Amino acid sequence: MTGLPGATAIPPDLAERIGAAVAARGPGWVPRTRHLDGGRPRYANRLVLETSPYLQQHAHNPVNWYPWGDEAFAEARRTGRPVFLSVGYSTCHWCHVMEEESFEDLEIARFLNGHYVAVKVDREERPDVDAVYMTAVQALTGGGGWPMSVWLDAERRPFFGGTYFPPRDGARGASRGFLSLLAEIEEVWRQEPERVGDAAESLTRAIRAALGSGDAGPAEALPGAGALAAAVSAYSGGFDERNGGLRGAPKFPSSLPVRLLLRYHRRTRDPRALQMAVLTLERMAAGGIHDQVGGGFHRYSTDSAWLVPHFEKMLYDNALLSLAYAEAFQVTGRADFARVARSTLDYLLREMAAPGGGFHSATDADSEGVEGKFFVWTEEEIRALLGHDADRFAAFHGVTREGNFDGASILHVPRPDEAEWQALAPARERLYAARQGRIPPLRDEKILAGWNGLAISALAFGGRVLGERRHVESAARAADFLLAALRRDGRLFRVWNRGRASVPGYLEDHAFLAQGLLDLYEATFDLRWLGEALALADATEALFADRERGGWYQTATDHERLIAREKPTHDGAEPSGASVATLVALRLSAFTADDRWRAVAEGALRAHAPTLSERPTALSEMLLALDFQTDAAREVVLVWPEGESPAAFLDVLRACFLPNRALAGAPQGPALEALGMVARVAAEKQCLGGRPTAYVCERGSCRLPAIDPEKLRSQIEPVRPYP
Repeated sequence: MTGLPGATAIPPDLAERIGAAVAARGPGWVPRTRHLDGGRPRYANRLVLETSPYLQQHAHNPVNWYPWGDEAFAEARRTGRPVFLSVGYSTCHWCHVMEEESFEDLEIARFLNGHYVAVKVDREERPDVDAVYMTAVQALTGGGGWPMSVWLDAERRPFFGGTYFPPRDGARGASRGFLSLLAEIEEVWRQEPERVGDAAESLTRAIRAALGSGDAGPAEALPGAGALAAAVSAYSGGFDERNGGLRGAPKFPSSLPVRLLLRYHRRTRDPRALQMAVLTLERMAAGGIHDQVGGGFHRYSTDSAWLVPHFEKMLYDNALLSLAYAEAFQVTGRADFARVARSTLDYLLREMAAPGGGFHSATDADSEGVEGKFFVWTEEEIRALLGHDADRFAAFHGVTREGNFDGASILHVPRPDEAEWQALAPARERLYAARQGRIPPLRDEKILAGWNGLAISALAFGGRVLGERRHVESAARAADFLLAALRRDGRLFRVWNRGRASVPGYLEDHAFLAQGLLDLYEATFDLRWLGEALALADATEALFADRERGGWYQTATDHERLIAREKPTHDGAEPSGASVATLVALRLSAFTADDRWRAVAEGALRAHAPTLSERPTALSEMLLALDFQTDAAREVVLVWPEGESPAAFLDVLRACFLPNRALAGAPQGPALEALGMVARVAAEKQCLGGRPTAYVCERGSCRLPAIDPEKLRSQIEPVRPYP
């Protein structure tokens, strides 16, 4: 290896460690760089010592990258240079583009190395860093995205930023390219330090104001159902009547919260809410955003008709979408919604499950350097693979000679027909087998606690609703793995990669996993999962609670202190940790009859009351918690004789859409006594006449016990309208 262009020599002991890390790569290793000498990388930087897949992608750029940390900022102070911060993630298409165009470019690397301290951050491992500097970019530009490019001083204060920049003037139509921008900013840094300082101070104040949710105390009154009605009205006003979702492009599945619409319809019987939910699910399932061959969904659609996706696949998207389809199946009884939920969960088991338990994070949009190549088909390929079935398949899945994506076809379903879908299942299996022979997109194999919590919820809930034990068992394996591998001295960690846990867990990790464990308890009645959920919720309060204003911070008391401490105020493609933690607290209140948890949830709702009142769509996932709080949650306890099964009651619960609930159960005897000590709703319950018995309670007040499953149905189906 040779020295990095324009950079000072790396200290000998560090250079030795970097060299040893490169030498340890096996003979089949292919470095991710165009700078090679005899198949080995010409350059290596500090990122080769990191475990993050994204940082590893940049380990052989000619840029003298530092990971985020004190060393980089100490170097900035020592040299008097500004810091260039680049934030992205391993399956980000435009991150790859900027890498190839700029960070692999020797001239650009030489200028960066000679005038800046360059820092790389994986946003999926460090969401706290990402949130702080994305807030700065949004304040400067009105938008955001990845790769994120931010210029900082040695005190970690930003003074300029943006997202992707083309490499040079004129490239991709840009008047100023990245190299020119680097030179101009460095000149301002040297010649106008007061201007830089003023910009850094102003931006830092703006970040603190935006991430701290202001200085106002909590609202006196809890937000009411008006926030739910206002949100649904806003979604209705922006609804795409033809394609579902919100009008315009690109289209993200999370932009229209289907699960909120299903809850609103349940409480109001508003047909419009159900129509919006159903049409959106139909169109997504029929579109190219849905992988018609392999199952699962791509990250978003670049057009308004869900046809042409950005081909990344994210664990969290597929977990959340499978939940939406499973709940819609409960509401409508439609077989196609059950099929999509099942196939999405099967995709997770088949392509995203890690060997030791848990689930990988994502797969890339690109393969062989081409976006979507792995997923699309030409008409000739279809005919060669399917023979006499090709015409029928092509007609159903929209395959044409011209194609709809660079001369190939993204499979979709122009005219859905469930019988025809089932008839063509063998043909799709043949295509799937053929696709396995292609070079697949890169898979980000790190395991994130929070995203795995979402997957556990999806598998446990979906498995319970669809009657698929294998899904529930996979959820339990993942939970076992996370609690063993990512917990150290009682502290949950966020990342598992290369056999090592790293990065103390954030609010979302605790909240998402606690929610997953509650769903797993309801699917198994294994008391261990309820106990672990309670322990995580207790840790959430100890580490993240805002004791003065209610709610929680994103970072814990033991995290690095950044220039601002975020208090989540919006839901995006993923729910915020605050929204899920609020719902977890409400569910624990129903299980335990402990008013402490209701007080915690109501404190969070009061803290976020201004946003829920003024911009309820910003916290669409917290509206699920508000729906729970304004309802009388059904506390359902099943008791059965040892050796028997409450299967008939479970069938009723499987079919009923009962989002605001606490399901508990145990056989009569010691197991039931143990349950009663944790879930007080189960205390003093018993079998009647030696038969399985169901108890339906609301805030501790129970109806007459039921030994007939239809009696249980009649007790849980009545819906309380919004107050």
